[in-house]
Order: sequence, then structure tokens, then C-alpha cells
Amino acid sequence: MLNSPHTVSDVMTHTAVAVGPQAPFKDIIALMDQWKVSALPVLEGEGRVIGLVSEADLLPKEEFRDSDPDRFTQMRRLTDLAKAGGLAASDVMTAPAVTVHPDATLAQAARIMAQRKVKRLPVVNAEGLLEGVVSRADLLKVFLRTDDDIAEEVGQEVVAPLFPSSSGAIQVEVSDGLVTLRGRVKDTSLVPVTARLVRAVEGVVDVRWDPTDVEAPAER
Repeated sequence: MLNSPHTVSDVMTHTAVAVGPQAPFKDIIALMDQWKVSALPVLEGEGRVIGLVSEADLLPKEEFRDSDPDRFTQMRRLTDLAKAGGLAASDVMTAPAVTVHPDATLAQAARIMAQRKVKRLPVVNAEGLLEGVVSRADLLKVFLRTDDDIAEEVGQEVVAPLFPSSSGAIQVEVSDGLVTLRGRVKDTSLVPVTARLVRAVEGVVDVRWDPTDVEAPAER
């Protein structure tokens, strides 16, 4: 596949800001503000990810500032109350951290974020050592690909293999990520297959085939 991003390693931030388990509460907030991030991996030893501390993990301290914790015991999880009194990263972090491997596809990373309701994922290798961080914004970078790049990939990687005998007969046009295919197609069974493969190309917003260029199946 040409040079389009397809895995987490293609879009992740390789230089990740992290903290140790003993990092003080205020230092965590200062780092988040300095680096404009909403969460920080917590590392142990040579860089093994043992947790993640996010804004949501830090908020209980403010939420319960002027309240009697006993009043909330039945209404809130005990972990939230414990975090309200936390002084260091190990006290407030969410563990184990939800992570992803660098060779995971962008779709896999997006599903993990959606299912686990997180905005950022530490990227770890097979030993659990931090290699970077991937965020929602990183995953959306694929939609910054130019229309020309997308058209080239669709033409070379999808259209040419499926229609080798119709070289140049199938035209690919891309506008703001919307792919339009034009050309006479005798085997209509290839239309949904082509559309599915085109949608799998990173940066494609949607695909359509000009219906006037698709031959109707012969009557029997």
C-alpha cells in the first residue's frame, strides 16, 4: 500500500511525556498543562507501563473538596473516594492501563478508544515498555491526506487489480475524501467489493459509483 498510514506506529507520538508512580499530584497537573495533554502514562523500572493518570482520575480531589466523603460512600465507587485523597500518581492512576501495540491497525485503536471510553492510549511493545502515545487526534490525521494521494492509492491498489483488462476505463475522482468511480462495469458483483475495498483506504470519507456507468445485469 503506497505510503498511507495503516498502523498505530504510523501516526503515534513517539516522544511521550510520562511520570513515575511517586510523581506528586501537583507535578502531574503541571506536566499536563505544559504539554497540553489530558493523560500521562505511569512508568516503572525501565519504562514498563503500569497505569495511566488522566484528568478524570484527578478530578475527585476537587469534587470532594468541600464534602463529607461518608455521604457519598453509597453513591460513588470507593476508588473515587480514595483518589480524592491521593498524593501521588500511584494513588490516583487507573491500573492496569489500557494500551495498544504499535502494529495495531488504526481501526483497532479506534475501537479500543470507543469501547473503553479513553482519549489516549499508551503504545507498548511486547515487553510492555512504552514506545509512544496515540490519541484521537492522531487517528484523525489520516483524513488530512490529499485527494491526489487517495486517488493514486485507490487506482493502484484497488481498481487496477480488480479490473486489469479495463486499464484506464475506470476513472477515480476524489473530492474532500469522497471517492467517485466512473466506468462501464459488466460484472456488477464487483461493485460492492470495490466499494468495500475503497472504504478501507485511509483517508476515504465515503465512496460512490456513478450509477449511469454500471451496466445492468442481462435478463434471463
